[in-house]
Amino acid sequence: MLRAFSPRSEQVHVDVTAAGYDLGQVVWFDLLTPSRQEEEFVEKNLAVSVPTREDLIEIEPSSRLYRENGALHLTANVMAGVSARKPQASPISFVLTKERLITVRYDDPLPFRAFIAHLERQPDLCGTPASALVFLLDAVVERTADILEEVARSMDSVSGKVFDRPAGGKRKRMTNEGLEDILLEIGSSQQMLSKVRESLSSLARLASFLAFSLPEYEPAEVPHLKTVSRDIASLSDQAAFMSGNVTFLLDAALGLINIQQNAIIKIFSVAAVIFLPPTLVGTVYGMNFEHMPELDWAFGYPMSIGLMIVSATLPYLWFKKKGWL
Repeated sequence: MLRAFSPRSEQVHVDVTAAGYDLGQVVWFDLLTPSRQEEEFVEKNLAVSVPTREDLIEIEPSSRLYRENGALHLTANVMAGVSARKPQASPISFVLTKERLITVRYDDPLPFRAFIAHLERQPDLCGTPASALVFLLDAVVERTADILEEVARSMDSVSGKVFDRPAGGKRKRMTNEGLEDILLEIGSSQQMLSKVRESLSSLARLASFLAFSLPEYEPAEVPHLKTVSRDIASLSDQAAFMSGNVTFLLDAALGLINIQQNAIIKIFSVAAVIFLPPTLVGTVYGMNFEHMPELDWAFGYPMSIGLMIVSATLPYLWFKKKGWL
């Protein structure tokens, strides 16, 4: 899909494929999973090579930021698929010249959709190619901040499940399904944070590279870019801090699982000790010796049953007194 945006037109979203349309009025060309015909149209009219999805993935980090023939070629990873719980850091290519901004992407992250919708109400955001790029980066950073807030809320929920204890009450043993849900939620949050940190790292490199050239393209946007760079640095620190918290919660959850497993093993161990004396009594009186006084005694059977009960009760009371139960 090829979309073009011009703040000078009555409709910000314009059809550049119409016959005789002046491409010089377009500030931003956005290619979303372009067809071969759209790629040829852009390459012919804008003299820009359109990378494929494989090209974007295979670009080395050291080759993602460069200047060629007066155009800045920038590639960054942007969070996508978060709403579908399939987060990924999707590579997106930005080509900035003094006349236009060209973006090439093979995913449709929420910041792009939100920014395009915002353009309909405020076309000035796309007044110049450089300002469109900076505002677009700002939208990406804001969305990343929202993602971190969602992860923080998820971690607060997990923390409550792991550490909260009813006031004046005894903590109930969690079911296996509940413990599994906690581990899955922690794993999902860690995966999200990993992708967020990858995205922020690439955005930080892009912003640093862009800061050196932006005065040449749009000096008025330099303060805005500095603000975006500070936001990226702040979010990177927050993501690192949250990653540490996730590790701590994982250790705490595994510790809780070990405690519950040990409690179960303790119950079986105590049960084995409690029933050992009655078993011994039953074994003794189950021997087939001819001379056993209790065999001919009228109270022999009740005595043996009572002895079993007493021998089982005494260890139980002893464990209870010691606080082992």
